[in-house]
Amino acid sequence: MSYVRWIRRSEDPRIAQIVLSREPVMNAFNTEMAKELISACRDIQGCDDIRVVGLVSSDSRFFCTGADLKERNNMTDEQWRAQHKLFEEMFYTLADLPMPTIAVIDGYCLAGGMELALNCDLWVVSEDAVFGLPEVTRGIMPGGGGTRLLAKRIGVHRAKEVILSGQKFTAWQMASMGAVNSLVPREQLDTEFLNLARSISQNAPLAVQYSKAAIDELFGMPDADARIRELYWYNKCVDTEDRLEGIRAFNERRPPNFVGR
Repeated sequence: MSYVRWIRRSEDPRIAQIVLSREPVMNAFNTEMAKELISACRDIQGCDDIRVVGLVSSDSRFFCTGADLKERNNMTDEQWRAQHKLFEEMFYTLADLPMPTIAVIDGYCLAGGMELALNCDLWVVSEDAVFGLPEVTRGIMPGGGGTRLLAKRIGVHRAKEVILSGQKFTAWQMASMGAVNSLVPREQLDTEFLNLARSISQNAPLAVQYSKAAIDELFGMPDADARIRELYWYNKCVDTEDRLEGIRAFNERRPPNFVGR
């Protein structure tokens, strides 16, 4: 049985969607599902024409509820760590996609599921979504980006509140903390995702990818170092055909035809 698949959106085939579908356990990921998500990300990375990737659930009741604790029950410490190495690869393969990624979140988004979302660049969220990092209530801590990435979105003090309390938070609460890019009613979620994805996909793909890479690299870097690295990424854009096309299109008063070179 397949737990993860990816598709191109018919409205714009440059937009891909990775679909999580392990519905009987609310998309809790096990070893096989993690392998399938890694494979999907690698497939997409090999497609030069894909410009934006959405991560969605097949069921509006839940996005993902983290690792499957039934599979983890009675694991030895060595088995637990070995499986977590695979989960780390899953998180990092998603985070390392060069094109922008959008978590499209509805229903429960908990534990490792929230960390999957944190490894995406942007969040489009249903008003019915519920968030939480409850690991401390189970004697563990977030290990897929929670302590590393959440503070970048909402600040250190808010991240500590979410992680140390282990409580659940509404979509409105997470939006008020600054974690959410778009908050919409459930019936508008897919439309909002497409609107955001299209606004990105129409732009020069290398410029978008280099901008994403620069933002990720430069955040928190000493300013003197960041200035040097920013110009490194800027000059990579200068050396592209799309930069020439963008200037031509502006002067000819027509839409640009970006090709990703």
